[in-house]
Amino acid sequence: MKILVTGGAGYIGSTICAALEDSGHTPIILDSLITGCERFTRGRLFYQGDIADTSLLAYIFTEHPDIKCTIHCAALISVPESVALPFEYYQNNVAKSLVLFRTLAQHGCRHIVFSSSASVYDDPADFMVTESSPLNPRNPYARTKYMVEMILQDFCTGYDMRGIALRYFNPIGADPQMRSGSYVANPAHVLGKIMSVAAGREPVFNLTGTDWPTRDGSGIRDYIHVWDLARAHILAVERLEQVFAGGNNYQVINLGTGRGVTVKELVRAFENVTRQPLNFMETAARPGDIAGAYANADTATTLLGWRTELSIERGIEDALKWEQRKATW
Repeated sequence: MKILVTGGAGYIGSTICAALEDSGHTPIILDSLITGCERFTRGRLFYQGDIADTSLLAYIFTEHPDIKCTIHCAALISVPESVALPFEYYQNNVAKSLVLFRTLAQHGCRHIVFSSSASVYDDPADFMVTESSPLNPRNPYARTKYMVEMILQDFCTGYDMRGIALRYFNPIGADPQMRSGSYVANPAHVLGKIMSVAAGREPVFNLTGTDWPTRDGSGIRDYIHVWDLARAHILAVERLEQVFAGGNNYQVINLGTGRGVTVKELVRAFENVTRQPLNFMETAARPGDIAGAYANADTATTLLGWRTELSIERGIEDALKWEQRKATW
């Protein structure tokens, strides 16, 4: 099956492309390379350009009229940057997705799997969120994800399309075969900061917030191996008919492990993998910090037959292996 993958040169998009290939499918990448990595497109069908370029999309569908589904990963993803540059985020993530969805419908590609985010949720009292939990996207990035979800749902109703919004929690790790991984020079996510300290690029890891109402006082997250995340996309593509067997045409699905890991537990897991102590310092929570959340992933198991297989330790190991591999580029 041919699958159009927007943002297929990114960290998650490239891993999805590898998983598609391993499952016998053919990914067709559309990526502007503004933030994507050209190296990840090599040996694959690749079109460089904008997701809102209707002429380019028409050309792609002329060359590949048998595209069955689109996995839409293309987006700007930095929360701090979205606060500083809201216009760019609403334009790139929302306005261009609107054009993309309309163009896909015009070319008869009516099946869409959308890469959404768990950042759309409100803070749950018990830290666990289901797909029906209250929403409260609190920054421009999160709001763009929710807006695109709403647009996709409306398109599914109005234009006889079928859409699945996959709400990611916190991806870590790399393709287990080391074909791709994170390539951001200065990662802002927790594991990236820990790895920077371990590598000597930063002096200390600031463990911010130690009096949250969690089991050890530190924030709680749901860290999911990026390969498990990629596998879920393959199942979403392959099981579209089953997902919509009940007659609905739009579905939200959480992608997480179903269990939370605190920041202190992440630090201990990192130390266990590396067999080295990490230089960290407990500090007060920063303005805007939250205790966190983790996924109830029952819907993914029921509809997709999916659950995570790779541990947090495996995610750390693969992230470290990828850092070594990337250093040889």
